[in-house]
Amino acid sequence: MTPPDDVSANGQEAHFRALEQLYASAPVNQLFESRLEVLEPGRSRISFTASERFYHAAGATHGTLYFKMLDDAAFYAANSLVSDRFLLTTGFNLHFTKPLRDGKVIAEGRWISGKRRVFIAEAHLMDEEGDEIGRGTGTFMRSHIALSGLPGYHQPD
Repeated sequence: MTPPDDVSANGQEAHFRALEQLYASAPVNQLFESRLEVLEPGRSRISFTASERFYHAAGATHGTLYFKMLDDAAFYAANSLVSDRFLLTTGFNLHFTKPLRDGKVIAEGRWISGKRRVFIAEAHLMDEEGDEIGRGTGTFMRSHIALSGLPGYHQPD
C-alpha cells in the first residue's frame, strides 16, 4: 500500500517530530509513562510501562490502557500522513489476546488505507516476551482542527 502524498519529503521529519511533541504535551499523557515515535509515513510506536496502578479488581491491566495505547498508535500512524489537520477517531475495534500484568509494552501502529477524508489504521500491543497482548483497528477522519493551531504541535521555521 502506498501512503497518501499529503506530506512532502522535506517537511516529513519536522511533521513527525511535531506530532511526537503534540503527544507528549497532551494532558492525558501525563497519566502514563509513555513515549511516541513516528517511524515513517504510516507507522508509529508507543513505548510504555504497565504496572499495578492500571489493574482492575482481578489483578490484571484494565482494558482502558489497552484501548488508549492501541488507539494512539493507530491514530498517529494515520495522522503521520496528514500534515494540515488533526484526525479524529470515529470508530475502534479492540481484541484482547492475552492478560497483561507489569512490564514494558510496545504499541505499534500501521496505516492500512484511506487517502482523503477517512483513514484506516491498525495497531498491536506486544509485551516484554514478544507476545501479542492486544490488537485493534480504527477509523479516523479529518477534522476542521488545524494542527498548526494546537499547543504542542511545533514545526521548526
